[in-house]
Amino acid sequence: MAKSISHHDALIYAMVTMSAVDRTMTDAELARIGNIVNNLPVFRDFDAEQLVQTAEDCGEILSAEGGLDRVLDLIASTVPKKLHETAYALAVEVAAADLAVGQEELRLLELIQDKLHIDTLTKAAIERGARARHSVM
Repeated sequence: MAKSISHHDALIYAMVTMSAVDRTMTDAELARIGNIVNNLPVFRDFDAEQLVQTAEDCGEILSAEGGLDRVLDLIASTVPKKLHETAYALAVEVAAADLAVGQEELRLLELIQDKLHIDTLTKAAIERGARARHSVM
């Protein structure tokens, strides 16, 4: 079952995994993933029609024994180093989408940070930017 995935798939896997980590994929999170895929330059050459299938593929891997570790390994081995910060930022965006970040999401962010070797200052900057974008009155 060693399926090769693209860097687009790996970025989507990061977002889908973040959305699914608390066992509830909210409408806000799913909408954010769709918005990101449809609007960010990194997905310019991705066929958005493949988003649902890619998310389902990720879910299938996650549901298997050791699925989370396998998905994290796929993300780390597939996303080019120059997009590691992007992958982390996308995960943060999905975590912040419903304006509530739980313990499961925080733990997954730590795992992604470790797998992608995101330094502490970069992590803090990405997270601070997300807090600023998602602040409400």
